[in-house]
Amino acid sequence: MNLEEIKELIRVFGRSKLGKLKVKDGEFEVSMAKEGSEVAVSTATVVQPATPVATPAVTAQVAESAVKVEEQGGDFITSPMVGTFYTAPSPDSPAFASAGDTIKKGQTLCILEAMKIMNEYEAEFDCKIVEVLVQDGEPVEYDMPLFKVEKL
Repeated sequence: MNLEEIKELIRVFGRSKLGKLKVKDGEFEVSMAKEGSEVAVSTATVVQPATPVATPAVTAQVAESAVKVEEQGGDFITSPMVGTFYTAPSPDSPAFASAGDTIKKGQTLCILEAMKIMNEYEAEFDCKIVEVLVQDGEPVEYDMPLFKVEKL
């Protein structure tokens, strides 16, 4: 299994009602179990070169966000990449987008830092920010919900 397949497996398991899951693919084996709203992931022997897997804390955060999204419903803007979420260009600057703000297509929503590169993330459609789901400086995973929005 490659990293993307593992991430997808974690997302699907996090959204499901299953309590435990064990998958074996050749020499690679993954076991997952839910404890409350967290997903615990353990891996067994890997003969091929190891692929980095998300830390349990980040994995649990992604699974918790997925469950929260499923419960809330509505429209969400999700992270297009793995990185660190920043609400503003600098600590003393105002946030790009806050709850209650109306955002136009192409307007910057946040900065996602990956490998020391600051990537401005722009809105793909007009919307109103209902809630910012991630705190400034927190790590985010691919497809993790960042903002709950109402499309305009």
